Amino acid sequence: MAKIEEKKPIVAEISEYIDGAQSVVAVDYRGLTVAQDTELRKSLREAGVVYKVYKNTFLTRAFEGTDFAQLDKVLEGPTAVAISKDDATAPARVLAKFAKTAPALEIKAGVVEGTFYDANGMQSISNIPSREELLSKFLGSIQSPITNFARCVKQIAEKGGEAAPAAEAPAEAPAEEAAAEAPAEA
Repeated sequence: MAKIEEKKPIVAEISEYIDGAQSVVAVDYRGLTVAQDTELRKSLREAGVVYKVYKNTFLTRAFEGTDFAQLDKVLEGPTAVAISKDDATAPARVLAKFAKTAPALEIKAGVVEGTFYDANGMQSISNIPSREELLSKFLGSIQSPITNFARCVKQIAEKGGEAAPAAEAPAEAPAEEAAAEAPAEA
């Protein structure tokens, strides 16, 4: 009974981390050096991701009744989890980038916004840009037509409005053609 009481705070801690989390990624960290592990933790912390090592039984208990229970099937051997509440793709992005330099790090699987992805799926998720990158690209695409329009207006104003009569000239041409065709029909 005493051992169960000692384990409850750990399960509660995990539950607190995953409450409202957008993604959880499980990794096998065996073979990483202390320096590599320190660098990985630093990279994840900078991305706003919580990275912890827990016993698989604690993770299983904490995941019960959540979308993350889908990870139970990969919780074998040493497992660390990367948890993000803000950016759903951040853990996958950081872990995949780090795994390129440290092949000992193996992404087992992950749950992103309620959907389970195996190791290959997590590799695909890692290619998705961050929310900030997507927003900046979107903003750039919105601003581009406005910027181009402003440049055109500025060029017309610098020429002294010469482009305005040229725009009116094509409108008069169809009227002259209609007048020229009218006598031919009569």
